[in-house]
Amino acid sequence: MTTTAPPVNARVIALAHHAGRALAEGVLARHGVTFHQSVTLRAVVVAGESIGRDGLVAEVTGSLKTDESFVRGVMEELTAAKLVEEDPAQASRIRPTDAGRDLYATTAAATAEIAARLYAGIPAEDLAVAGRVLALVTERANAELDGA
Repeated sequence: MTTTAPPVNARVIALAHHAGRALAEGVLARHGVTFHQSVTLRAVVVAGESIGRDGLVAEVTGSLKTDESFVRGVMEELTAAKLVEEDPAQASRIRPTDAGRDLYATTAAATAEIAARLYAGIPAEDLAVAGRVLALVTERANAELDGA
């Protein structure tokens, strides 16, 4: 464990992100799903019964900072894998399949175990401060992106 805390900057944040993401991607790879597919599947599952395609694209594009065509391609991959399907009541919406819900539940549980190990022993106050700082950095970065 590090005994001297480095100053928080973009590199420190990126290193933490990439280390945690590498662990998550190991879980996802064992289940045959990519990080981008997982993020998109999560958005579909947590939306409930179904989600509008355009709303899903906007949500995932905003989260991953990628372009719409990429997200639409990921949606096609999830459909081909039978993890999501068109909502029969409204063709403009998609919904998770049972297989999609099961996969999400399995990978979410496995990544939650990783997160529990990574955050174990860190005082709640420290986690709260880190959360506030990262939320503010995200807010400012998003504002700059919106202004660009």
